[in-house]
Amino acid sequence: MAGLEGGGRGAGGLGGGAAGVERLCKQVADRRRPPAEWIPHDEVEDRPESSSFPSGHTAAVIAFAAAVAPAWPAAGALCAVPAAMVALERVQSGAHYPSDVAAGAAIGLASAWLVRHAPAPFLRHWP
Repeated sequence: MAGLEGGGRGAGGLGGGAAGVERLCKQVADRRRPPAEWIPHDEVEDRPESSSFPSGHTAAVIAFAAAVAPAWPAAGALCAVPAAMVALERVQSGAHYPSDVAAGAAIGLASAWLVRHAPAPFLRHWP
C-alpha cells in the first residue's frame, strides 16, 4: 500500500517503545487501582494487581491509531473509535483512574511520533 513502506520496522519500535515506557512508569509510580467501593458492578475482582498508572491498554491502542493515521487517514479515523472505547472502558471497569488513561494516551501519542520521526538508521537496528 502506498504510504505504508517501512511499517514493519516502525511497528516493532512502536510496540517496544510504548510498552517499555509504560512498564517503567508502573514501577516508579506504584499507584493502587481505584477502590472497589467506587465500582458499581461485579468486574472489580478481575482487575490486575499491577500499578494503575499509566494505562498500558490505552497506550497501545492510541499508539497504533496514531501510527496508522498519517499513512492511511481513513484507517486511522476508524482505529480512533475503538481506541477511544478502550480508554473509556478502562475507567468504567475500575481498572484505572482517568489520569492513568490520559497518561497512557500521552505515552501512545509520543511513541507513535517518535517512531515516525526516528532516523532510518536507528529503526534499521531496532530489535
